[in-house]
Amino acid sequence: MKEKRAERRVRRSFLPHFPHFLGLLLVLVLVVAGTLLCWPRQEASSRLLTPPPAGLSTTTAATPVSFSPILTWESDEEAVSYEMEIFDHVPEHLSEAKESPEAIFRTRAIYQNRYNPPLQDIAGELLGKEPLYWRVRAIDFNGTPYTPFSGLAALYTSPDLPPMQAPVLTSEFGGRRGETLLYPVYAWVGQSNAASYEVAIYNENPEEHPEAEPIELLSSTMAEIYDPEPHYGDTPFFWRVHAFDAEGAPLGEWSAVRSFRTAPSDDWQVAVLGDSISHGGGHFSYSPADFHFSWLHYLDFDTINLSESGDTSGMTRARFERDVLPFHPQYLLIMTGSNSLRAGEDADAVISDLEAMRQMCLAHGIRPILLTLPPIHPDNIQHVFDEPTADDWQDRFAAVNDYIRTQVHIDMALAIEAPDGVLPTEYALDGLHPDANGKALMGAYVNSVWTVVRAQADAELDRWQQTQESGQEDAGGMEGIASTGAL
Repeated sequence: MKEKRAERRVRRSFLPHFPHFLGLLLVLVLVVAGTLLCWPRQEASSRLLTPPPAGLSTTTAATPVSFSPILTWESDEEAVSYEMEIFDHVPEHLSEAKESPEAIFRTRAIYQNRYNPPLQDIAGELLGKEPLYWRVRAIDFNGTPYTPFSGLAALYTSPDLPPMQAPVLTSEFGGRRGETLLYPVYAWVGQSNAASYEVAIYNENPEEHPEAEPIELLSSTMAEIYDPEPHYGDTPFFWRVHAFDAEGAPLGEWSAVRSFRTAPSDDWQVAVLGDSISHGGGHFSYSPADFHFSWLHYLDFDTINLSESGDTSGMTRARFERDVLPFHPQYLLIMTGSNSLRAGEDADAVISDLEAMRQMCLAHGIRPILLTLPPIHPDNIQHVFDEPTADDWQDRFAAVNDYIRTQVHIDMALAIEAPDGVLPTEYALDGLHPDANGKALMGAYVNSVWTVVRAQADAELDRWQQTQESGQEDAGGMEGIASTGAL
């Protein structure tokens, strides 16, 4: 009897706490369940938050493509490359976050939002009979996926459609702001079994004049190439591309022809002279032919781009007469010296080059506007380009920018906020060339000060010409121009 009363007392003492016990138990169950549910998708939920590529090419049995098609999807400006998988069936279990062992083909060597897959090599027996399936995801510079795979897209093919027989050109110059380059960059969609390409540039259309001889031939193992020669004249230039196989034999046919016009007679009022920061490109795999990566594309006024990638300030100075004077712009925006300073060149040498170009502008009736140098990020430069940066680069940049700020200038160093004094990675993957979002900020900053700076440049040229007429020395120099209150 005493034992029963003791048992009842234990039960009564436990009952008031029973709801709390159930609550704790429920929390524990939810935590464990949540962990188990999330664990298989940790990669997708923790790192792959960006939506997968969209707009994949669609085909049906009624609308097939050839045995050698170009597959496309919407471009992602944050992608360095893309990974594609192709299947001969729809897998029963397919993770959007992981590669599938059931894929019959996989590649990450895709640097555009379009690709010519080697279908005849990987699934020749199925072509024209059964559909294939494909998907794609974006890859960052470190080779890490940063989006999930897209959904599977069906790929129906037909032997009745002509296969890809030539590169498809993608570079297109002119028509929008910032798209006229003195040093073009040619890009195209390559053929899957091509080992190299030849780019031919002409003074006349070779499709209309088969006897036309190229004025320049360029060779590339990639589907793009930077032209090392300036091209300008009052008539258009024409270019096309031919592919070659691994033995060097011609593969297929010449591409269609495209033209571009870079003409001094078009009366360019504003020109930009500098290095790759102004030439364009960024995010490792985007070139100056991708105009969203050019700050000139975001300006409110037309410009001609006289910049050349790889320039030091001395190289920019050396080509001034050849590349600037034929166009004789009213205003010349000059930004160069980053390559010189990060390599350890003395700041005084860069200042000397800038001052020489400023004087040459004035002597030819051109209004010079110097642009301060944006900061860089040495760690990212080392990571992407495997190039060292001078330890005292900030002091060197500061000395050059201090000089520039005594002239008529645009303070481009302020366009992208850099709280710690280095170029933020989110605006420049490679630490040197701002990406599309950084280039948009640069263009917007120039727009915000353009009216004032243009007036200051007008006043400087008037003052310089007056001093020349009176036989006096140029009073501008490094101190005289400070009185203009340039931005």
